[in-house]
Amino acid sequence: MRKINSFILICFLSINITSLAQEKEESNKDTFKFLKDYVNKIVNDTVSQEKSQFFMYPIVGYRPETGVEFGVAPLYVYYANEDTSNRLSEINAYGFFTLKSQFGLRIDHAIYSDQDKWFFLGDLDFEQFPIKYYGIGNDVPEDNIALVDATQIRIRERVLRRLSKDFYLGLETDFVSLNNVTFEDPDNENRQADINIPFGSEGTTNLGIGAGLVFDQRRNVLNERNAFFSEVAYLNYNTFWESDVEYSSIISDTRYFKSLNKRNVIAMQLLGEFNFGGEVPFNQLSQMGGKNIMRGYFRGRFRDENQIAFQAEYRLLPLKLGFSDRIGATIFGGVGDVFSEWNDLSVSDIKWAAGVGARFLLFQQKDVYLRVDYAITPDENGFYIGVGEAF
Repeated sequence: MRKINSFILICFLSINITSLAQEKEESNKDTFKFLKDYVNKIVNDTVSQEKSQFFMYPIVGYRPETGVEFGVAPLYVYYANEDTSNRLSEINAYGFFTLKSQFGLRIDHAIYSDQDKWFFLGDLDFEQFPIKYYGIGNDVPEDNIALVDATQIRIRERVLRRLSKDFYLGLETDFVSLNNVTFEDPDNENRQADINIPFGSEGTTNLGIGAGLVFDQRRNVLNERNAFFSEVAYLNYNTFWESDVEYSSIISDTRYFKSLNKRNVIAMQLLGEFNFGGEVPFNQLSQMGGKNIMRGYFRGRFRDENQIAFQAEYRLLPLKLGFSDRIGATIFGGVGDVFSEWNDLSVSDIKWAAGVGARFLLFQQKDVYLRVDYAITPDENGFYIGVGEAF
């Protein structure tokens, strides 16, 4: 009887192991098929133009402000009511962590309602970092004078209503919260930095409320080819709505896109940020650099009350290659400066950045590219990966 029971148990286990192996094999086949179909959908872009598309991809990149970083970036693009006469809307996210104990989440969006009557434009940033701090102004040392460890949340949102064909007017808000702030010696992270600690170093929470006027001819915010865009925004940070500080800010952002032919585009951007009427926390000063303008400088390498920056880009989308019509390239350059007063502006202080980029046409029906940029500056170089053009 015991032998029979052992035989039955062995048979039962064998059947289950075989079944589990088959299930695992089928599961692996299903996973492989899913990945194959997913890659095929992206590579061959089998989705029709009016249909929404979702894409998620891993990133291993490098930025001056983080060093090597690892992340994942989901992207969702669509036309309201699947009507291609509407403008293309996008929701783009990016979650990352670095080898320097930094991590964060960024979500930006440009959403147009049906018939483009409403325009929602904004971004949300959550970051836990230490990050290099060089000081305020242009006369700052080549090496950082402190490491700033902090947690920051920033939410900027515009809710705009169309007044006429391309004019929008509406509410603009900017919420910034900086907590758990410490300034540490860069050579000894456990020791408080012996520097002139800037205003806002204890952490602040501020809300700016104001209005924005936008002229927007763009049909595709991720890759515009022939349009003009201009935004002028006024924000007031006031203790009346529970801000820790009081000051005002004006932001001017103008962009011009001109197609030379079906493939080549010239794009230009002029950005101005001006703060006045009170003392501005160090984390809300105008900060030069980042992944969108003055690439190559990390955002905050130079900071002050005001900033002016200009960039131009020549885009070849796509290149004329015999083996593929989905590969593109770009050449870009920019100049900019931060300053406290207008009479502080000097040609000798102007910063420059330049670079090249490669492109891959991700969504053929919607003219959306995956971009890889490499930028150089007199200070540092930057490497950037993302979906959509920098501006």
